[in-house]
Amino acid sequence: MPEQLREADPRRRTPRTDAVLADPRVAAAIGRLGPSLVKRAVGQALEACRRGEVGPDAVVAHTLGELPATASSLRSVVNATGVVVHTNLGRAPLSAAAVEAVRVAAGATDVELDLLTGRRGTRGAGALAALAAAVPEAGGVHVVNNGAAALALVTCVLARDREVVVARGELVEIGDGFRIPELLESVGARLREVGTTNRVRLADYREALGAGTAFVLKVHPSNFTVQGFTSSVSVAELATLPVPVVADIGSGLLAAHPLLPGEPDAASTLRAGASLVTASGDKLLGGPQCGLLLGEEDLVRLLRRHPFARALRVDKLTLAALEATLTGPVAPVPAALACDPRLSLARAERLAAAIGRDLAEAVPSRAAVGGGGAPGVTLASAAVAVPAGLAAPLRNGEPPVLGHVEAGRLLLDLVAVPPEADDRLVAAVRRAAELFEER
Repeated sequence: MPEQLREADPRRRTPRTDAVLADPRVAAAIGRLGPSLVKRAVGQALEACRRGEVGPDAVVAHTLGELPATASSLRSVVNATGVVVHTNLGRAPLSAAAVEAVRVAAGATDVELDLLTGRRGTRGAGALAALAAAVPEAGGVHVVNNGAAALALVTCVLARDREVVVARGELVEIGDGFRIPELLESVGARLREVGTTNRVRLADYREALGAGTAFVLKVHPSNFTVQGFTSSVSVAELATLPVPVVADIGSGLLAAHPLLPGEPDAASTLRAGASLVTASGDKLLGGPQCGLLLGEEDLVRLLRRHPFARALRVDKLTLAALEATLTGPVAPVPAALACDPRLSLARAERLAAAIGRDLAEAVPSRAAVGGGGAPGVTLASAAVAVPAGLAAPLRNGEPPVLGHVEAGRLLLDLVAVPPEADDRLVAAVRRAAELFEER
């Protein structure tokens, strides 16, 4: 190869790896993300340079542009699906107060230390006190790592090698192939099913009780509805039976909500006579993933001190986020439920104008609660309608934006999109439209 051609060959001008890593901007990225991610990005940039796709002077900029925002593979997305509690998107988004509480808890904290005495303290005392204050009907409260764990702990402690009486129509699948009956049996309980798929009576429960009965289980079918020729037995009726009643309300509603009259709440369920209530913390409560246990003080104390409870213990980050959710400002999920559809439509109009009327239109929409809560309930909302062909570019953009296609249009529902994300949403749609046009 002639000398002048060798000098022009971009491969000969490709910078050395150590020279790129020594750049102050790359070194700072290593301090933030760790060496593995950054070295991989540097290697890819150098390969692109050798292929002539990236200029030698642009290797550092290309490297920085390919780095993720954090050292985690998880990406922040804009939930414009119209589902408030979206299971595939991590269920309830945390409030700013909860996020700040997690940041503080990430360091050394007094999670299990009494600073006044210098002795060991009650783990998560603040979170437990906040939960007890939120549901004064509960004599005792406890927190485990998810809703299924709460029910598993109750069953393990109270019903190992004993019977749990439950209606056939309440033997539900809770998601990802997991089923309530299999969960109960996995910790040693025997199931005594009563009634039929669509109808059960108090007499069915009464006739099933025996010396081996541990408790009657009432499961709220929070992810489906059964209509027509149906009947069920209320917690108040079940409480007349001579055994404890355990109510799995699922969605984590602590008090009655006017928009969700069919959704059971912890306070009302305890007042109706339930001995124990189990629920999830990352659904309608709007907090972190955890399982809530509320009920009679002696039963909760028994659950808390059982060896199996140790295996289900929550970490300090969860405790911090839960406490901040309970004591702080309104979390995103309850805020979305209370959103005024007229204000949402006005907001959609502003966003559509910012995107461009030739591309976007503001439309009324119907949203869903989601996350295994309030099945069949729809919420009045508003959306920005754009061409359906933008679904993939938006989903793969930065930030990823997820909507849903309806009647040939992609609806970007605003019910679960915080107002502070509006500018990002507008910019994302514009970029997606440009990419779509280029194709």
